[in-house]
Amino acid sequence: CPAGRRSLHRRFLNKADMVDDAELLELVEMEVRDLLNTYDFPGDDTPIIIGSALMALEGKDDNGIGVSAVQKLVETLDSYIPEPVRAIDQPFLMPIEDVFSISGRGTVVTGRVERGIIKVQEEVEIVGIKATTKTTCTGVEMFRKLLDEGRAGENVGILLRGTKREDVERGQVLAKPGTIKPHTKFECEVYVLSKK
Repeated sequence: CPAGRRSLHRRFLNKADMVDDAELLELVEMEVRDLLNTYDFPGDDTPIIIGSALMALEGKDDNGIGVSAVQKLVETLDSYIPEPVRAIDQPFLMPIEDVFSISGRGTVVTGRVERGIIKVQEEVEIVGIKATTKTTCTGVEMFRKLLDEGRAGENVGILLRGTKREDVERGQVLAKPGTIKPHTKFECEVYVLSKK
């Protein structure tokens, strides 16, 4: 695998329903593996699932190349791709990406929860750009579904009690009260690399 990365490569050899000769499918699979090896991918170790997406869409499964082939592809992907580690044990923090008003409901801020968990009726602080203010989360929504909480890694909309649209803007963050402080100055060391 290039640069020592783990391979996430899985191949679905499609249109198997259009080939009558099983040996021809084996030959194509061998050629695909050789081509992968040519470009430094692990061709010999890469799972190649032979099937027909059209047959799967039609609900057919002749010779295991329809629905079961797509299910095998999904199982292969699920068994390899690791579950992301989410920092739910840390204090809540969400950078605000967008702000809008919903008539009759109030102001909603959207963003990806970076860490922690936000629950409905929890107090939060709006930090950055302007003076820090406190408000309460009165609703959490994800993909048009109302939730009791939002967790690290999720893109959510958070309804804020008593907050006007003009009081919040992109670039601010929502945080658990007292966990972060805005700064306007900082010290750092910078190393400038030259071409020499």
